Amino acid sequence: MIFESPSKGRLTFEQMFADLLQYLSQAPNDRYKLIIGTDSHTRHDTVLVTAVVIHHLGKGGRYYFHKSHRRAIKSLRQKIFYETSTSLAVAARLTNLLDESGFIDFDVEIHIDVGHQGETKDLIREIVGMVTGSGYHAAIKPHSFGASKVADKYTK
Repeated sequence: MIFESPSKGRLTFEQMFADLLQYLSQAPNDRYKLIIGTDSHTRHDTVLVTAVVIHHLGKGGRYYFHKSHRRAIKSLRQKIFYETSTSLAVAARLTNLLDESGFIDFDVEIHIDVGHQGETKDLIREIVGMVTGSGYHAAIKPHSFGASKVADKYTK
């Protein structure tokens, strides 16, 4: 799985994680939040982008993104569930590595591209339940910038 970083270029998952750890080590006593969000855009196929954002609370942050293509997903419900499950898979992999690196109980948030406005409002309860049932905090629009801003920027 290849990630891209505006400041570091193309990185493997392992290189991205090492860079994330290096970023955390610069101010180890400060507060951070790990945000994972996925968005997609369908034309001929579906472009899926997963963003990993490390937010240094009150001091900015850094992000990485992974872009992939798959057959077109026509159903909005299926698309939202696929985006969320992709974010959860990346979050699980990262939290396991963080635990192994000594970052226990790290604040992790899954940003979901659903909100009270528009067609996705009927999916909120199910999708948020899926995320919280997996042990993560969930953020929806307008607070889900990891999906609706960062990942969305690279879907087109």
